[in-house]
Amino acid sequence: MKIYRFPNKDLWGEIIARPRLDLTKLNATVSSVLADVKQRGDVAVKEYEEKFDKAVLTSLAVTEQEMDEAEQLISDELKDAIILAHHNIKVFHISQRFVGQKIKTQEGVTCWQKSIAIEKVGLYIPGGTAPLFSTVLMLATPAKIAGCKEIVLCTPPNKEGKVNPAILYAARVAGVSKIFKAGGVQAIGAMAYGTESVPKVFKIFGPGNQYVMAAKQQVSLDEVAIDMPAGPSEVCVLADETANAEFVAADLLSQAEHGIDSQVLLITTSESKLEEIQQEVDKQLEILPRKEMASKALDNSRYVLVGSSDEMIDLSNCYAPEHLIIQTKDYEQLAEKVINAGSVFLGSYACESAGDYASGTNHTLPTHGYATAYNGVNLDSYCRKITFQHLTEEGIRHIGHAVELMAEAEQLDAHKNAMSVRIKSLPQ
Repeated sequence: MKIYRFPNKDLWGEIIARPRLDLTKLNATVSSVLADVKQRGDVAVKEYEEKFDKAVLTSLAVTEQEMDEAEQLISDELKDAIILAHHNIKVFHISQRFVGQKIKTQEGVTCWQKSIAIEKVGLYIPGGTAPLFSTVLMLATPAKIAGCKEIVLCTPPNKEGKVNPAILYAARVAGVSKIFKAGGVQAIGAMAYGTESVPKVFKIFGPGNQYVMAAKQQVSLDEVAIDMPAGPSEVCVLADETANAEFVAADLLSQAEHGIDSQVLLITTSESKLEEIQQEVDKQLEILPRKEMASKALDNSRYVLVGSSDEMIDLSNCYAPEHLIIQTKDYEQLAEKVINAGSVFLGSYACESAGDYASGTNHTLPTHGYATAYNGVNLDSYCRKITFQHLTEEGIRHIGHAVELMAEAEQLDAHKNAMSVRIKSLPQ
C-alpha cells in the first residue's frame, strides 16, 4: 500500500494508474484457443476443459438430474438468501422497463422507439477461486425480464465434472435451463461461434479473469457483442473524520480478496482516520482466509490524504472506480457531484457487499476506468431500441424540400430523388 499526502495534480495520473501487464503472450494464447474452438467445436472445448479445469467430460450440458441433485446440496438458509436477492434484483430491474412515446416532430411526421429484447444471450459465470452464483442472478434476472428467447449459461466444472450447486440453484431460481460445463476462453468461444452442444449467441455477458476478458474483446471484433470491456475489480472509498474505520477497512479488504490484480483506493481528508484505517486493515487482514491474495492486491493499492471534500470527489471522478463508497458526513452532497463511477454506496451502512448480492442493483460493472464511458449491466443491456417513423402527405410538405437540399449538398442524388418523386406525387 502506497500513501500519498496532499499530492498535487501532477501526481494524480500515478495515483489512478491501474496495474499493467504485458498481454502480448496472453492475447496470442487466447486467439489460438478461440480458433480451435471455432474449428473443432465440442471436441476442442472438452479437451481444454481437461487441460485447464482437469475435468474429463462426456457431455457439456448440465442435466435436469444434476439440477435436482444440486438443489439438495445447499442449505435452506442459502436458498432463502438466493430467493431474497433474486426478488430484489427483479424488482429493481422491472422498474427499468422502457415506455416509448410517439413524438410528432412536424405535422405529418411521427417518430418513436420500440424496445426489443436480444433474442440469444450468453452468460459467463466464473467458478474458479470464487464460484460467483450471485452473478447468475445479476445476469439472468434482467435477461428474463427483457424477454430474451434463449439464455445460455457457461460455467467451469470442478475436477469431478460437477458444477457448483449454488450456481445451478441460482440458475433454476432465475429461470435458466441451458447450462454448459465450460470455462475460460473455450466457453467464450463456444458461445461466440456455436458448437454441436452450445448455441451461438448474439451478446455475451459476465466477468472473468484476464483470459476471459481478452477472449470477450477478441470475439467482439467480428462475431458477437459483449456487455463491456472490463478488467480486475476495484473500489474507491471516500472517508472523512466521521467515517467508521472498521467499516472502511472491511470494505477495502472485501475488494482486495477478489484477486491479486484487484485494486483499492482510499481517499480521506483526515490524517488520524487514515492511520486508524491502516491499523484496522492490518488487523482484519490477519484473520482473512484469502489473506495471501488480499495482501498482494493491497500492493497495487493507495491511501491518499487530501485537503477537502471537493478534492476527494475530483480525484474519485478522475479515477472512475467500479465501486465508489462515500463514508462522509456530507455524503448526499458529494453524491450529487459523482460523474464517473460504476455503482455508488452512500453512508456508513451501504457496504459494497450489499450491491454485490442483495440490494437489487447490478454488480456487473465497468472497471479499469471504463466508467467514464460505460454503465453497468441493466435492463437496457439486453435490449435494442428500434426507431420508427411515419410520414403523411402533410409531412412531405413540411420536410421534403429540406431533405432534397441536404441530399443535394452531400452529392447523393438518389437520396434526393427518393424524396423528389414523392413531392411530385402530391396533389396540387
